[in-house]
Amino acid sequence: MLEDAKGLWPELLLEVLWAYRTTPKTSTGETPYSLVYESDAVILVEVGEPSLRYSNESGPSNDKSRLQDLDEVEERRDMAQVRMVAQKQQAERYYNKKAKVRPLKVGDYVLKAKTHAAKDPNEGKLGTNWDGPYKITAAANKGAFQLETMEGKLLQNN
Repeated sequence: MLEDAKGLWPELLLEVLWAYRTTPKTSTGETPYSLVYESDAVILVEVGEPSLRYSNESGPSNDKSRLQDLDEVEERRDMAQVRMVAQKQQAERYYNKKAKVRPLKVGDYVLKAKTHAAKDPNEGKLGTNWDGPYKITAAANKGAFQLETMEGKLLQNN
């Protein structure tokens, strides 16, 4: 069966994309189509064989319904934003529940993560991801520290 389906993805891509755009997402509770175009999508089958939803929305009542949808679109977008933020906060709480907090203080030794730009491209993916060790000499703000090398040279802010 898989052998028969090989090479058919260009024909099926439009159907898959349509299904993705018209399926409500759990993070927003809305479909991407409705958030962009300010209305629900009508599936092509409903145009050929009118469903109850399609027949109720055709004619003069459609104009009133469309105006009401336009009035409510900002509220729907705001509610989708609220649901997205709530979902992110829930994921953050779940992560923080399992994370171990280690308070750092002056005199502790730490490793500093290398930025992507600071990595040597010749090392490849097996290169080190950390610089250090460094000694904490002062605490500036929450999570910000002044570091010095093992030789006693202060590290510049970078």
